[in-house]
Amino acid sequence: MDFRTQIDIVRQGAEISHKDKIVMMGSCFAENVGQKLIQNKFDVNLNPFGILYNPVSVAQSIDILLEEKKFEESDIFFDKGVYHSFHHHSKFSDSDKDRFLDNINASIDQSGDFLKEASYLLVTFGTAYVYECKKTEKVVSNCHKVPASEFERYRLNVANIVTLWEDTIHKLHAANPNLTILFTVSPIRHLRDGLHDNQLSKSTLLLAIDELCRKFSFTGYFPSYEILMDDLRDYRFYDEDMVHPSHIAINYIWEVFAQTHFSEGTQGINKEWGKISQALQHRPFNTETEEHKHFLKQTLLKLESFHNKYPYIYCDNEISSLKDLIS
Repeated sequence: MDFRTQIDIVRQGAEISHKDKIVMMGSCFAENVGQKLIQNKFDVNLNPFGILYNPVSVAQSIDILLEEKKFEESDIFFDKGVYHSFHHHSKFSDSDKDRFLDNINASIDQSGDFLKEASYLLVTFGTAYVYECKKTEKVVSNCHKVPASEFERYRLNVANIVTLWEDTIHKLHAANPNLTILFTVSPIRHLRDGLHDNQLSKSTLLLAIDELCRKFSFTGYFPSYEILMDDLRDYRFYDEDMVHPSHIAINYIWEVFAQTHFSEGTQGINKEWGKISQALQHRPFNTETEEHKHFLKQTLLKLESFHNKYPYIYCDNEISSLKDLIS
């Protein structure tokens, strides 16, 4: 008997390789998969504005990247000793105005160029609820603990999202005709919305993505939401807060993603790098022994061999660090 509702793994036409540039934008679930890609030596630009939850904020951020907008003092605000941007996550916030503007503008410059050269854009929507600033009448990406009375909160409908993203996809395709867009819905529940409203929100996102994927041949959908909700339907696959997926769940979803979007050759490279990465993370009890020095030299040889075999994979930092340890 089978006691699980397993998701059928359907190989997608879009096969991601280590030669591809990948942009990832969206909720904290995008961070989880993005970090897995980075750990496996893929060329990734991960959340250039920080974590974004709703489709409007992601679309606005893409517009900023494509337009190469420069943020000025009038685009930011000062609150409780810190400068913020309603377009950016609080990880960018800074007490120094000039440093803050320099950092966000540098991120936009780098990420805008990266997006125009990327092979893949992976977008994760977390919620259909948005917060619109009453003063500017624009949806914000992060409220930065500004009083709730300054915002209007409402839920987008399917038509809102589809219309907005049709325009966004046309802009992306005009700037980068070779770009493939993969959508997913974050399985992380927004319990503050209430269980029923959370389901309505997730359903809205799923319906909108389905319509977009029907309209554009260069888009696709990865079922991370369904994997956690149905395949891993058990609280043992959640973190202590009973909301976020556990490491086991993230690893499982990553494995499904790899089987869906990586060729056998790409998965083989991941395995090769995994062995080297494990060696690089080894921490001995005594770094002065001859055995450890020999281990480092052998690891360096393997690392240099890997780099020569796959010159398009960036390993300079690891090689430099190992040489420093050996010397």
